[in-house]
Amino acid sequence: MTDKATANGPDIQALVEGLARARVALAGDVMLDRFVYGEVSRISPEAPIPVLRVGDEKAMPGGAGNVARNLAALGAKVDFLSVIGSDEAGRELKAALDAEAVTSSLTVDPARETTVKMRFVAMGQQVLRVDRETSLPLGAAPTETLIAALTAALDDKDVLVLSDYGKGVLTPAVLEAAIAAARAKGLPVVIDPKGRDYARYRGADVVTPNRKELGEATGLPVETDEEIIAAARALIAGHGIGAVVVTRAQAGMSVVTAEDVTHLKAEAREVFDVSGAGDTVVSTLAAALGSGLPLAAAAALANSAAGIVVGKVGTAVVHGDELAAKLRERELSALEAKVAGLESARDIVDAWRARGLSVGFTNGCFDLLHPGHVTLLDKARALCDRLVVGLNSDASVKRLKGEGRPVQPEIARATVLAALQSVDLVVIFEEDTPARLIETLRPGLLVKGGDYKVSEIVGADFVQAHGGRVEIVDIVPGFSTTGTIARLGR
Repeated sequence: MTDKATANGPDIQALVEGLARARVALAGDVMLDRFVYGEVSRISPEAPIPVLRVGDEKAMPGGAGNVARNLAALGAKVDFLSVIGSDEAGRELKAALDAEAVTSSLTVDPARETTVKMRFVAMGQQVLRVDRETSLPLGAAPTETLIAALTAALDDKDVLVLSDYGKGVLTPAVLEAAIAAARAKGLPVVIDPKGRDYARYRGADVVTPNRKELGEATGLPVETDEEIIAAARALIAGHGIGAVVVTRAQAGMSVVTAEDVTHLKAEAREVFDVSGAGDTVVSTLAAALGSGLPLAAAAALANSAAGIVVGKVGTAVVHGDELAAKLRERELSALEAKVAGLESARDIVDAWRARGLSVGFTNGCFDLLHPGHVTLLDKARALCDRLVVGLNSDASVKRLKGEGRPVQPEIARATVLAALQSVDLVVIFEEDTPARLIETLRPGLLVKGGDYKVSEIVGADFVQAHGGRVEIVDIVPGFSTTGTIARLGR
């Protein structure tokens, strides 16, 4: 039973502060992102190309360095390990990381060139990108140095992040050693993958491909929800991966394990730039896991953060206060929509889970509300942080109860239920049973009043199979809608 001190679950501020307490070890391919901004007003007389008149230049850490920036913006304590060249770009990169309050251990390899990606931008559009990079695998000496430093960095951490941009830092040897060391310490391993060979990521707890990368890695179609699930589970089964979090642009995000699936809708109102959105997802997901949140709740937070960052221009980050504001906005929207359809209800319940709140469910016709109903709802709400009531539609009640029922139309019944303090959300369903509603919302608690056996309760098997529980509560004798109608008809 939920006690008074935790009746509302962790509040939004506590969630964000939890991210800031996460201690993260991060390794991967670092690069310098350089932006040259200007105006184009003419075509070159030398060739049919635009002439860019430079107005401003900016440089920042990119690749795994952008993951480090995002972690630092959330307030997380991050130790970042990578390899740079013995060159001016490497020194500039180190200074840029210091300026972002990122603790970094960058191995200098004279045989490598620091990766630099230079983007030329006019009127908000990239007109050219120039890359300087080395993609060859690390040599033996820098590999040994990196593995030793990374293993030592795990001693006081909550989570390990490996950000693979395919530039040669995360070799099979580095990946194997890092994953083994993290697992030996009981730390979750989150990997932002690259390429088609996911055997290199065996033992990871979570990988975060986008939809295109998932298709390339599996050779399977990835257009529909069902295809996404099948492809993700092929990776899980084939490579010993715990879960796949698939980013799907405007279609949101899918969290897939061997047993479970959660689809999250995209939250961005306007999309200006998707640069670095994947880095924001992996950093928020990792910080949330490091703070102790379960995977589904961590993914919901990461989805919210992605909705913020794509509304910014350039390779941007999300700060903790921005994420808190987004969560508060979503919570207020949920409160204003206490009577919701199935899709909206799923979003609201996902928002509650993102805050770590427990969700309970009960259902019924609730035609003429009486003390028996009120007592049932009060008892159900006392067992969870948020209570969803599934309400039979008018057509459903008529099929179940016969002609002349319901006495009150569904909107009236829903309005009365929504006015009760014990009820957090009302969802009207058309079917004779709430089975589809339960499977969509996936409550952690299913409550029924009366002398039922658990085996007789619709949805009980599903809830229990997904780690939830079923509670049967006593009802107040002497009250029923049928009895009330009979007395009124005398």
